[in-house]
Order: sequence, then C-alpha cells, then structure tokens
Amino acid sequence: MTEVPELIVCEGCDAAYRRPQLRSRQVAHCPRCGTELERHWGRQHERVLPLTVACLILFAIANLFPIVEIEVKGLHSQTTLLGAVMALAGEGIPEVGLLVLATTILFPLVQLCILFYLLVPMTLRDLRPAGFSILVRAMQSLRPWGMIEVFLLGVLVAIVKLSSMARVLPGPALWAFVALTVLLTAVLSFDPRGFWQVVFERRGAKRA
Repeated sequence: MTEVPELIVCEGCDAAYRRPQLRSRQVAHCPRCGTELERHWGRQHERVLPLTVACLILFAIANLFPIVEIEVKGLHSQTTLLGAVMALAGEGIPEVGLLVLATTILFPLVQLCILFYLLVPMTLRDLRPAGFSILVRAMQSLRPWGMIEVFLLGVLVAIVKLSSMARVLPGPALWAFVALTVLLTAVLSFDPRGFWQVVFERRGAKRA
C-alpha cells in the first residue's frame, strides 16, 4: 500500500519540505521562491461533478447542432464543428483539420470523460476507481491541449467579418460553446493533484 509522502518538492526551486498539515482551503507557499507548494481543496471535487455533467451535455449540443447559418443571395449554408473539420480536410489541408479535431473535440472530450469517471465513484461511493494513477496523469498531460476558447474566439472573429458580406445567424452550437467555455474554466480550475489529496486523506482516516 502506498504511503502518504512525507516530503514535498517545490516546483519553482526544487527545495524539499516536510508536507504541511493544511485545513480546508489553506494554501502553503515556498518560503524561498513563493511558489505554491500545497493547497487543500476541501470538498471542491464534490462541486465539480455536476459541472462536469453540465459540460458533457453542452459538449454534445455544441457538436451535434449547427454553429452558424450563413445566407448569401437566398442560398443557405450551415455546418457543425465536425462538418468544418471535414471541410478543411476536403480543401487539401487535413493537418489543420486534424489539429482542430484534436484540440476542440478529442482532447476536451477525453478530459471530461476522465473527470467524470474519477468523480462519480469518489464522490458518490467513496471509492478509488480502477486506473486512478494513470488517468490523473493523463488528465494533467491533456490540459494544455484543450483549446475550445481559442476556437470560440476564432468563430466570433469570423462571424464579425462575414456579417458585412452575408447574413450570419448564430446556431445552437455557438451558444453551447459560449456556455461550455465558461463552465470549463470553472471545472479545469480544479487541479488534478487534488485527487491525490482526497485519496491520501481517506487512507489516513481509515488507518486512524
């Protein structure tokens, strides 16, 4: 059985310290460089679960419904995010299409699914799910690659430019992307290291 590590290493200056005993919401900083050493997340993981479910619902809407509808001289055209990816591939730039697919669909969806898989048993059943260590590390690695907010900014800029040449109507997916971006900011503010803290605390409580 893995024991709770007694030492913690500063990510800023590599100094080693004895792991501090923190109360809920307390934060410990390195006295040498000021880098955050440890944060007590309290019961935040329980509040993240309903937000994760909401994100998954919005993610489905954002990818199943049209983003925008464009009307030019009586002709109508609309597309989903996946349709835009296929259009990029059809225009001879599959690399760009693959990048959009990975950063706006694949990576964010994998992060949300991992988060949901970890949170459900830990919040509702007080259990540590199978593959816990691998999935927490995978989620940490994927976090920099989710770029839904960048995609949304690009869409808004494109809508502003197209509005002078055609009639552009926002679709349900666009509003879903806006709400998804806001919720993802709250969900991803939860550091994956907080999962380890929950596991260590429960293990210590069982030994006591």
